[in-house]
Amino acid sequence: MAELLNITVGKLLEEKANLHPDHEAVVYADRGLRLSYKQFDDYCRVVARGLMKLGIKTGEHIAVWATNKPEWLACQFATGKMGAVLVTVNTNYRTAELEYLLKQSDSTTLILMEQYRDSSYIDMIYELAPELNMCEPGKLQSKRLPYLRNVIVLGENRYPGTYSWNDLIKMAEEVSDEELNERMNSLDPHDVINMQYTSGTTGFPKGVMLTHYNIVNNARNIAECMKLTKEDRLCIPVPFFHCFGCVLGTLACVSVGATMLPIQEFNAKQVLQTVQDEKCTALHGVPTMFIAELNEPDFHKYDLSSLRTGIMAGSNCPIEVMKAVMEKMGAREITIAYGQTESSPVITQTRTDDPIELRVETVGRALPNVEVKIVEPGTNKEVPRGVQGELCTRGYHVMKGYYNNPDATREAIDEDGWLHTGDLAVMDENGYCRITGRLKDMIIRGGENIYPREIEEFLYKHPKILDVQVVGVPDEKYGEEVMAWIILKEGETATAEEIREFCKGKISRHKIPRYIEFTKSYPMTASGKIQKFKLREQGKEVIEQLKQNPV
Repeated sequence: MAELLNITVGKLLEEKANLHPDHEAVVYADRGLRLSYKQFDDYCRVVARGLMKLGIKTGEHIAVWATNKPEWLACQFATGKMGAVLVTVNTNYRTAELEYLLKQSDSTTLILMEQYRDSSYIDMIYELAPELNMCEPGKLQSKRLPYLRNVIVLGENRYPGTYSWNDLIKMAEEVSDEELNERMNSLDPHDVINMQYTSGTTGFPKGVMLTHYNIVNNARNIAECMKLTKEDRLCIPVPFFHCFGCVLGTLACVSVGATMLPIQEFNAKQVLQTVQDEKCTALHGVPTMFIAELNEPDFHKYDLSSLRTGIMAGSNCPIEVMKAVMEKMGAREITIAYGQTESSPVITQTRTDDPIELRVETVGRALPNVEVKIVEPGTNKEVPRGVQGELCTRGYHVMKGYYNNPDATREAIDEDGWLHTGDLAVMDENGYCRITGRLKDMIIRGGENIYPREIEEFLYKHPKILDVQVVGVPDEKYGEEVMAWIILKEGETATAEEIREFCKGKISRHKIPRYIEFTKSYPMTASGKIQKFKLREQGKEVIEQLKQNPV
C-alpha cells in the first residue's frame, strides 16, 4: 500500500521543479507556449505574490471563471502556494448561477475572462455589480455581492473598477520571495485549497471543500493506475473547473512530473492535431468527446500511434466507444475512473493491465488507501458480493464537507466517515464494481426495477445509433414507463418502430422503450454530464402533447 503524501499543492510543484527543472511542464501547442517545470514554478510564484499583494489571506476564496487558459493553470498552483481557496466556476454559468456561487462561496476575488462563446462575462459581472463602474480597483462594495472586492480581467482591455492580469503580475514585485516562502511553510496539507461546486444534476450546486491532502493523494493514485511517469505527455481537453481537468489532468501530471498539454476549449480536430504533433501518450475525455473524435471526418488522417493510456470518465462509458478508443485510437491501456466531486474525485479505477472485459464492463476497483462497500440503500448494512446496493466509500479522499451546509454534509457522510454516493453498484469477488444506475435514475415499472444503463448498453449495439440516454417518465398504468432519447449517426435515419423491432426478443418486453425520441443533442452540465432530469422534463412535455394530439 503506497504511503500517503503529506504535502501541499504548491510544495508538490516546487519539488518537481527542483527534481527536473528543464523538463517540459506545460505546452499550449496552438499558441506556441512552452514552459519547463522551473519556468512554470517561477511563474506560479509570481502569481502567488501578486495575490498576496492584493491582501488575500490564507483560506480566503478566489473564484476563477474561465476556460482552460494558461492563467487558470497558474491560479491553481499559485493558490496552492499562498493558501487561498480556489473556487472553480462553471463556464456555462449565467448571471443567476454566478450570483448564487459568489454569494454562497463568500468569494472576495473573481478572476474572469472577457467572454465565452456568445456570452459576455464582462456584461454579466457589471449587471450583478454595477458599482464597479464607480469604484477604484480592489475597493468594490456591491449590494448584491457583499464579499466581492477584487475583479481581475484576463485580457488586454481595461474596464472600470477592475484589475488586469498584468496589474497582478506587476504587483508581485512588491512582495518578496521570503514572504511567499513564509506563507507556503505556514500551510497545512489538511487545509481546504479547492472548492468545486457540484454539477447540480439535482437541485442547487453545493460547494465541495477539498484539501491539499485530498487532491494530491488522489491525483497521485490516479497517475499510478495509468502507469503515468515523467516521460508521459497528457492531452487535457476536459475543463479545468471540473475535477476531471484539475485533479485527473493537471495535478496527476505534476504528481509524477509529466507534461500537460491543455486544450483551451474542446474541439475534436484540435485534440487529434495536438496528439499527433506533440506525440501525446495519454488523452482524457468524457465519452461524448471520444465519440466526437472518432467521428471526425478526417480521423483516419491523423497519426495517433504515440497514444498509450488516458481516462474515460464523467458519465457511463459505452462498451462500443471504449473498444473503438483502444482499437482505432491505439490507447490500449486506457482506463475508466469512477467517482464524484465529494471524493476528490476518484474512488475506483481500472488498471492498465486489466483484461478488456473488466475495462469495458466495470469501473475498476478501489484506489490504494480507499475503502469501498456496497450497502442496502438507506442503511449501512453491507450486501453480499454480486448483489446490487448503494456504493459507499471511506478514506483520505472524502471531502471536508459542503461549505456552509452542515445538514447536507451530514446527509452525505455518516458518523463512521462513509460517503454515501447515491450510485447503485454491484461488486464482484475481486472488488471490481459495476455502476448499475443512480438511486434516482432507477425506473420502477409496474413493480419491476429497470436500470437505464442496461438498456443504453443494449441500444448502443444498433448500427445507426451514435448515443442514447434512457429515462423514466410518469405513467398512469405502470407508475413509470421507459423513454429513450436517441442521437443517430450522421446521415442515418430511423423510426421508433425500427428501434423497437431491434429490441424484440433480445431484451425483456418491459424494458423495451415505450417512447422513443430522436434528438441532435442532450442537455449537459459544462463538465460533460448529461442532465437526465432535464430529459425527464422534456419527456413529460412530449407525452402531454401526444395525449392532446394522439396519432
